[in-house]
Amino acid sequence: MTRKIADCRRFESDSNCSLTIIGEEDEVLATAAQHATTVHGHQDTPELRIQLRQLLEPESSYIAGVRQPEPFPTS
Repeated sequence: MTRKIADCRRFESDSNCSLTIIGEEDEVLATAAQHATTVHGHQDTPELRIQLRQLLEPESSYIAGVRQPEPFPTS
């Protein structure tokens, strides 16, 4: 399985979240879904997990430090 990242620094948020999760895709997806519900107030739905999976990046795209956030996609 390919390692992926979910990087909250990638998107604008009210909390200016700086969490980055790196690991095997299924581990990252499960942890990102838990984080999205507990920290960002999302409902853990199949739709959320589909959206999160689409936003995962390859591990090789990780850059340490500050990342310029972009608007969260609405569709």
